[in-house]
Amino acid sequence: MGKERPDNVVYSDENGYNARALSFPTSVGAPVIRLDDVAAWKSRGIATLNKEFENKFNELKIQFEKLMDEYQWNELVYSAKFSFEPVVGEIYHLYSGDDGVNFLSLIGPTEWNKEHLGTFKLNSDKKWILID
Repeated sequence: MGKERPDNVVYSDENGYNARALSFPTSVGAPVIRLDDVAAWKSRGIATLNKEFENKFNELKIQFEKLMDEYQWNELVYSAKFSFEPVVGEIYHLYSGDDGVNFLSLIGPTEWNKEHLGTFKLNSDKKWILID
């Protein structure tokens, strides 16, 4: 063994004083080497992403519910009884018949005393749009 050196001196018998050649700081006054806390970064990223997925899911859920509602109304109107060919853009009224069969009419709900189920307009895609 050679001469005793203090702990803060970087020296090896093979390389001599090699502090400049090292890829990390070696002096007492050098900044502390700390590992980044990626766990916190990951947690924030996951929370943000989960919130985004939740928002998108809720949007899709609302769109799905609206689509199902439109489907059910259209199924109800198309299964109703009517003896005329509906005209695109016209307004029609759906009623519950005395015999339990729904029927479509041009007569408005204020013009007679029938159970009114809804007011619809037929669009160019042949889809019944609920107005009232």
